[in-house]
Amino acid sequence: MSVLDRLRLDGRVVLITGGTKGLGRSMAGGFAEAGARVAIVSRHRDEAQAVAAELEAAGSQPCAGYAADVTDAQQVDALVKDVLAEFGQVDVLVNNAGINIRGPIEGLTLDQFEEVYAVNVRGPWLMCRALAPHFKIRRYGRVINLGSILSVIAMADRTPYASSKGALLQMTRVLALEWAPYGITVNAMLPGPFATEMNQSILADPVAYQSFVAKIPLGRWGELEEIQGLALFLASEASSFVTGAAIAIDGGMTAL
Repeated sequence: MSVLDRLRLDGRVVLITGGTKGLGRSMAGGFAEAGARVAIVSRHRDEAQAVAAELEAAGSQPCAGYAADVTDAQQVDALVKDVLAEFGQVDVLVNNAGINIRGPIEGLTLDQFEEVYAVNVRGPWLMCRALAPHFKIRRYGRVINLGSILSVIAMADRTPYASSKGALLQMTRVLALEWAPYGITVNAMLPGPFATEMNQSILADPVAYQSFVAKIPLGRWGELEEIQGLALFLASEASSFVTGAAIAIDGGMTAL
């Protein structure tokens, strides 16, 4: 098999949370272009179904949209059941859904802190738990967790987000060890600044934006499509010997 063939996802099913916007939408498009059938998950069924229809129209593989709150165990279990009923399998899980609440610690509420943890940590944990039996029975699976550069470095006014993304990185490493005997790989992508909806407050503030750019060796923010190559690599056979890894895609920020 050629290296380009190993990057193809023909016959694979990718389940991606938070797949209707930003990096999630971009990754979903890349997976579909590589031949995968893609299950898009959002809290809003109409948005998920609309993106699935776009992906299906652009390619030749069936895609589908689902509504689920990834912080709710019953909804996660029902989601996995529905996806398996429709597609028969899940080969790749992308835990992309995430939120960020910024501010100095004394200005944040406990509810805000727990809200960030619920989406960024509990959600991926529930998704992995729900798919564990399926992955183990098939002795195959690719799990991609969307961490952040704040999984490994720190910024002020980010206690909920940075600590949650640090926890997600450790979850990635533990599951990589736990599932290695079953041929399941678990890796984390650590994006730096991308022009997503989550970062609109920074994009709208010229001073904040320039302070970020000054810390990026490549001198710019990432374009959404630039996430696709790394995501495809980790989802494909090309990454078959990669597990427990944390790969930054940040224009060099974490190299400083």
